[in-house]
Amino acid sequence: MSDKREAGAPTISRRRFLRFLGVGALAAALPGIALSESPAKKRPNVLFIPVDDLRPQLGCYGHKQTLSPNIDRLASEGTVFRRAYCNVPVCMASRVGTLTGIRPDPDVTLCSQLKQDYVTLPALFRENGYYAISNGKIFHHMNDRQEDWSEPPWRSEEIYHGDKDWAGYNHYKLWQDEDSAKYLNPQTKRGPYFERADVPDNAYQDGKVADRTIADLRRLAKMDRPFFLACGFWRPHLPFNAPKKYWDLYDREKIEIADNRFAPKNLPANCKSSGEIKGYGKVENRLADEDFHREARHAYYACVSYVDAQIGRVLDELERLGLADDTIVVLWGDHGWNLGEHNFWGKHNTLDNSLHAPLIVRAPGHRRKNATDSLVEFVDIYPTLCDLAGIAAPKHAQGVSLVPLLDDPKRTPKKAVYSRWGSGRAVKTDRYLYTEWTDGRRMLFDHRTDPDENVNIADDPKSAPIVAEHSRLLKAVE
Repeated sequence: MSDKREAGAPTISRRRFLRFLGVGALAAALPGIALSESPAKKRPNVLFIPVDDLRPQLGCYGHKQTLSPNIDRLASEGTVFRRAYCNVPVCMASRVGTLTGIRPDPDVTLCSQLKQDYVTLPALFRENGYYAISNGKIFHHMNDRQEDWSEPPWRSEEIYHGDKDWAGYNHYKLWQDEDSAKYLNPQTKRGPYFERADVPDNAYQDGKVADRTIADLRRLAKMDRPFFLACGFWRPHLPFNAPKKYWDLYDREKIEIADNRFAPKNLPANCKSSGEIKGYGKVENRLADEDFHREARHAYYACVSYVDAQIGRVLDELERLGLADDTIVVLWGDHGWNLGEHNFWGKHNTLDNSLHAPLIVRAPGHRRKNATDSLVEFVDIYPTLCDLAGIAAPKHAQGVSLVPLLDDPKRTPKKAVYSRWGSGRAVKTDRYLYTEWTDGRRMLFDHRTDPDENVNIADDPKSAPIVAEHSRLLKAVE
């Protein structure tokens, strides 16, 4: 599609938009939608950057071992939300929830599985005059709500929607080193859990995503309407594959590993480590070995630095094109990740490391270094972007706008934020993280006295009032 054709593409009528979304009663069900019949020239652009499996292992969050200069630079020009929490610690549901503003059930994999009417962020912005583009991993499945974008979503490979195991060796070119074929998991036929091929950045997916996004920025800069450009990076999701130069940034012997590589006391059987990493080669029975912990962190850090470099390339192009002052940038990790704490690897539980994830917002009129310890959750991203763009958030959005925190980081708009996994429901308050399961089991950590979550105090008689209070908070959002 040429620049000329894109710039002149008409907005669609309200009736055609409702039919386009496939929910005929949407207008009545979602009265908060602000529909426009022409492009909104003065509205800010949006650069929307999800990063898969990125926990707050970044310099701007105080983790000095990880080299993330470009994300840190973004943080120095915007607001770092130091206590942001995902609503579900898994890619699929987390993305559905963030892009619809609805707290989903953990088993939701597609927007169509939501039990209420909704409009996604790209659909809402598109109908309000924006040109909406999806590059890389935005929704987990590329065929989820394809019609909500101004052009077909793009990925470098048919990953997640092809007819093969997405991480089976080497269906979607995840591995670039021929030697990786020697280390397949015999059960799954997946390749090794990490790779450090001596290849250029765009040999792997995220380099291709950055290339595509830079090219799109150049054509979007010529258009007469604002854009909603979503640019989703895969790393540091497994497998931890990155070019060798990022691996070489780190000295393995100096990498610190978790000092609590043991199960928390009184841990309910419901809270388990993810088995995801076991599906790859080079893991075998090594999970408890110190050399594995150091190797896995080395690989994860290399992937963080690799994706940081790609984000830096995109941000540099935004500046070069003169678009930075007119563009909202929101960067978020779709959930947290355990890096050997309690000998857990991955997400898939309601421990803090699985739920706590980065969120950084830089917006026109708010470009200054800022940080807040106020509790926020990912359903807040939807109304925040609406607020910044001057678009009315629809009634279904369950979060709140975080724009007041961009100006006053000491505000406390929320007493609690909420997450779910399996049959467990979790609530995070200022001091505590509490989970209860349908079978009656409970988990409570005091983050003031036990920030590393080494002792579950839910069944301590002294905790009874705290448990009762947090149980009431959970019932309030049922």
